[in-house]
Amino acid sequence: MAIKKRQQSEPLFYIDWFLLTITLSLIGLGYVIMVSSSLHLGVKMTGDSLHYPIKQFIHIVIAGIAAFVVVLIPMQFWEKYGSILFIFGLFLLVLVLVPGLGVKVNGSSRWLAIMGMRIQTSELMKFASVIYVSGYVVRHQAIVEKEFFGLLKPLLLFSLACVLLLLEPDFGSAVVLLTIAMAVMYLGGARLWQFVILIGVIAVLAKELIYTSDYRLARITSFLDPWADAQNTGFQLVQALIAFGRGEYFGVGLGSGVQKIFYLPEAHTDFLFSVLAEELGLIGVLSVILLYSLLILRAFVIGIQAEQVKLRFSAFVAYGLGVWFAFQSFINMGVNMGMLPTKGLTLPFMSYGGGSIIVMCSAVALLFRIHYEAMKKITKNAKRNKKWEDG
Repeated sequence: MAIKKRQQSEPLFYIDWFLLTITLSLIGLGYVIMVSSSLHLGVKMTGDSLHYPIKQFIHIVIAGIAAFVVVLIPMQFWEKYGSILFIFGLFLLVLVLVPGLGVKVNGSSRWLAIMGMRIQTSELMKFASVIYVSGYVVRHQAIVEKEFFGLLKPLLLFSLACVLLLLEPDFGSAVVLLTIAMAVMYLGGARLWQFVILIGVIAVLAKELIYTSDYRLARITSFLDPWADAQNTGFQLVQALIAFGRGEYFGVGLGSGVQKIFYLPEAHTDFLFSVLAEELGLIGVLSVILLYSLLILRAFVIGIQAEQVKLRFSAFVAYGLGVWFAFQSFINMGVNMGMLPTKGLTLPFMSYGGGSIIVMCSAVALLFRIHYEAMKKITKNAKRNKKWEDG
């Protein structure tokens, strides 16, 4: 009887329905647009129009299983093994550069082929980085707050990861990685003047990296004036802008877009947002931006809840995930709209790709776990306070 009463009063798992709704909405909408943008490509590449939709559906199922496993793992486990996970991420970044192991696409070696599925190692590294830097801030908060070396020490490791990413080359992921690290360190108490110095140094290094690489320089110049070379370096951005223009307010209709039909390269991956803009118009674009805004806001709310009950590691992980989702989605949408130079970053939860959707769903599963542990502790504290008041 006592057990039955406990089961009725205390839920087995505190499900964040709001977060679940947002996540499923992004995945569902992304899948629909991905199907629309890849049917013709499947016919061309494999002779089967459903090739990419079926593969992505399998990816989503695997991502759901991975998320279920992650949500069952206590945050204490991630805190304990965060450093090992980060080292494993570095190992994968090295592995992808080994000839014969890394899969080269469009001149970049960013993927490992595992059981017929390409895994982008930079996505796994971002996941590991959020966990590692959150654990570092919790363990060394006093040093982070008072000493410049406390900020510099983990950033040296992140710099190593960025060098490996630049060798792929993957400049966009290197920027995301540094942004995650610096944001969590700042939220952990690092001084603002330290970041001013670091950002200045990073800006100078970025400038040198751009001007010493014809590949990166071409991307910058084509971004500034894509119409100057609309048939070559500016082709992708010009086609994306045409897609946005054709969409107007309400779009041309789902499945009726034409830019995806061999005009817009990578329409089902990096430039999925442009296809959405053409077919669903401004209404679709604003809806997606709203969904991402709610996701990011929810991540920070969950982080605040965790911090209020002294779950500091969990809180910083939630903040780090929020920064990751915010920055990567902002870059992808900014690139599609011509606001930022072209970068090979997927749109979280929406773009085609097995590795991306699996890692993103695993990341959001961490938010569900953090919410569960925070709510469990909040409920426990409330019961203790009620018992103390009644007694």
